[in-house]
Parts: sequence; structure tokens; C-alpha cells
Amino acid sequence: MKKCGIGLSVVFCALALLLFPVRTQAAERVEIKESDYDSFRAVFNAEYYYNAYGDLQAAIGYDEEGLFRHFISYGIFEGRTGDGEFCFRTYMESYTDLQAAFGADYGAYCRHYIEYGRDEGRTAAVKDMEGVIGSYTTEYDPSEQRAINVELAASKVNGTVLQPGQRFSFSAAASPISLSGGYVMGPAFSGGRVVEGVGGGLCQVSSTLYSALVMSGVPVTQRYPHSLPVDYVPRGMDATIAGNSKDLRFVNSFSYPIEITAVTEDGKLTVSLKPYEMGAE
Repeated sequence: MKKCGIGLSVVFCALALLLFPVRTQAAERVEIKESDYDSFRAVFNAEYYYNAYGDLQAAIGYDEEGLFRHFISYGIFEGRTGDGEFCFRTYMESYTDLQAAFGADYGAYCRHYIEYGRDEGRTAAVKDMEGVIGSYTTEYDPSEQRAINVELAASKVNGTVLQPGQRFSFSAAASPISLSGGYVMGPAFSGGRVVEGVGGGLCQVSSTLYSALVMSGVPVTQRYPHSLPVDYVPRGMDATIAGNSKDLRFVNSFSYPIEITAVTEDGKLTVSLKPYEMGAE
């Protein structure tokens, strides 16, 4: 079918945000800007999108503009792929230099792939994740005191199951963040400087989870960066936790239950999101 002109595309796409509002309040970093529409069009194939998702065939039909509106308003945040050649999850997970440069700016990944990545031979095709929606791994020193906090917080988050539309709060999941709750003193940031605080180090778990959410295309409803750089995730991929004032929160935007796994082994922390099946081992 004949493609519409860029000017008309912008008009249609602007209407998309009114006709198809995002289901959950996405973090500012993953907001789809009008200036990014052309970049997203370049990695979107209506025929592929239509054939890949049967639910859209009945709801939208083969309407190229309608399918694209769904993609930029819902599909991206639900982890759907607009073209078999380009998968956000693959591209973000495969290249740490891009993670450091772009963080959770989805449009930037599209532009980079179109302008540079494809010619550089970077892979972006959908790959078999063996049932995992998104995953991220960071490293820590098991001999340090803060390792106790990393491993305790991970154990509290591990195995969490969220039903469709259910909300998650990292602070609530990791509570009580206190000495009586098993946490110990560790280095933490306060007012732009390093101090000793109860639970220092658990932000590595929240940051690893946030990075896994970015890889999964899950919209985050609340997230705050640290006041100083951290060394376990690229800039823009961290998420600090501070009492009741700063939290990491998100909503399960998928139509099925998901499970959070957080595993620590030999100084490595891996947080993953995957579909949850009742009774599965």
C-alpha cells in the first residue's frame, strides 16, 4: 500500500495519543515524542505487526495507520515488536554502549539503528529469550558488607507475581528496611555525598530491576536517579530508594501474570521478568 507523506503522518500520529491513550502512566524517559514518530515508522511494518498479534486482527483489522497508532501508544510499552528486523529488547540488551548513551529513551535506539547500527552490522532481530520477557545482570563484591543488603533485598523481591494491572512498589517489597529487618549499614548517597545508612546497597537491586523493566518495555510509574553516579549500571539506568519519598513503581501492563526473579550467585545479581504459569517449576 502507498505510504502517506511525513506531514500527514505527523497529524495521524498526533491524533493517536488522543484516540489511544497509554494505559499506564509511563516514565518520562520512555514517553514517545512527536519528533520520534518518523524513527518509529522506520522500524515498523504493518503487515508483520498484524500477522504477529492475533488480538489486533480482530480489534483493528488490517489498517496500517491504526496498527501504527497502537504500536506507538501501547505496543512499545507492552514489549511488542513492530518489525521482525528490529526488536527494542534485543538492541538494548546487546549493547552496553547504547544503554549508557540512551538509557530508556526508546526513540534514540530507533534513530541509532537506522542511522548507524544497521550499517555497523549490529544485530536487532528478535531472539529466543526462553520464556524471559526481559533480564539484566549487575555485579557486586560478595566480601563487602553491602552484599548482605543486596542479597536480602533480592530474596524479598524474588518470586513476586503480578496479575494484569497489578501495581508493584520496590520499597514495599523490600520492607522493612531496618536493622531489625535484617539489613546492615552500608554506603549510601545523601545530599550528593556518600554516607553510611541502613540498607546501603539495596539500590543496586532496584536499579537492576529498573534496567530489566526497560529491557522488557514495561512502563514505570515512579523512578528517581541517584544524586551521584553508580558503577553497577550505565548512566540513566539507575533507580534510587529513599524511605517513603523515593520509590521504584510500575504496573503489569501485560494481559497475563508476570513473575519477578532476582537471583544472586558468585557476585552477580540477575533480575528477570517472565510470564507466570500456575504450577510451573
